[in-house]
Amino acid sequence: QVQLVESGGGLVQSGGSLRLSCTASGGTFSSYVMGWFRQAPGKERELVAAIRRSGGSTDYADSVKGRFTISRDNAKNTVYLQMGSLKPDDTAVYYCAARQSSSWSRQSSSWSYWGQGTQVTVSS
Repeated sequence: QVQLVESGGGLVQSGGSLRLSCTASGGTFSSYVMGWFRQAPGKERELVAAIRRSGGSTDYADSVKGRFTISRDNAKNTVYLQMGSLKPDDTAVYYCAARQSSSWSRQSSSWSYWGQGTQVTVSS
């Protein structure tokens, strides 16, 4: 069983930056594809970014391309989401997720493990 704990959320002004971290325990971190999802009030949970097990390949939602960067450190069992040029539309609860597969999926139901979420609020 994998446990995921996110940190790094908070309140930031439009145009600012934040870095989210997610540390895993209880499993072999390098065997999991990792992803960051977000969910705003009244909206569905959406995949923001994902990274393959080795970190060699990444994918992003169109809305964050060029502004967000996902990375991972398998030695530290940690995945990061560096967020820049933040906009009020980025306001949401951000969740870290793990999937024991060689590929990612945009369907949240296909991800096995979830963190508790961290709030990101961008003020205008």
